[in-house]
Amino acid sequence: MVSQLRDAGLALHYILQRLAFIVVATVGVALVIWTAAAAAGLAPWLELDLSLGGQPIENAGLWVQCIFAGLALVLVSFLPNAAHVMALERSHRSFQIGMRDIARAYTMSHRADREGVFKLQSEFDSVRERIAYLRDHPDLAELEPSVLEVAAQMSHVSRDLARTYSDRNVQRAQDFLIARQQEVEDFNIRIDKAKAAAVEIRRWHERLELDEAIAQAQLARLVDELEDILPEILPEATVTMDAPAPEFAEEPRPERVVPLPRAAE
Repeated sequence: MVSQLRDAGLALHYILQRLAFIVVATVGVALVIWTAAAAAGLAPWLELDLSLGGQPIENAGLWVQCIFAGLALVLVSFLPNAAHVMALERSHRSFQIGMRDIARAYTMSHRADREGVFKLQSEFDSVRERIAYLRDHPDLAELEPSVLEVAAQMSHVSRDLARTYSDRNVQRAQDFLIARQQEVEDFNIRIDKAKAAAVEIRRWHERLELDEAIAQAQLARLVDELEDILPEILPEATVTMDAPAPEFAEEPRPERVVPLPRAAE
């Protein structure tokens, strides 16, 4: 839609330029011919009643006609340069339009090549196959055959690039990267869990060491209290506590061997 509006605007601009060119040339030539004929006595001069400061100006129409004829002659002298500029603009515009059409046709041909549409290998057959594809494409029906031929040749030159970055290869690369990304995310999750477990184990260990230290301190305090209290209550407890403990001969313990049932052979 935008390209159609742009083309319509360019066409209207071209028509207005041509119309202005024709009007200026016609009016200028007519004024110059009329003035020359009036100077030769073949045509009447322009008659105008003009005054300046209350005083009438004699031959005012003659002077006005000569001034306008001179301006028209100056404008007509610029028309060749204007025509040259218009021709350059038109050729540049045509070149831009042609390059835009070629780029559009090449894009479609390259996309089809990436999808694996073209199968022929030789240059002649490959270019002909691409031209046939572009000619049958509904969006390229208005393009000229020369544009399609250039686009097909460009597509043939870049066929290796299209095969390397085909849709299938690109999809495989994307799937591989997605799988790698998923593996990295899973690995990060496992690392986070391991970090949390390590922190929990360290805290648990510190808590156990603290509990053991508290228990040892309580036991030492209890022993100290007993050492202070027992001699007062039971004087013989001192001897008992200081005397070596009697040694008892250890009787051999009977072996408790329970025969296991043998597996059925």
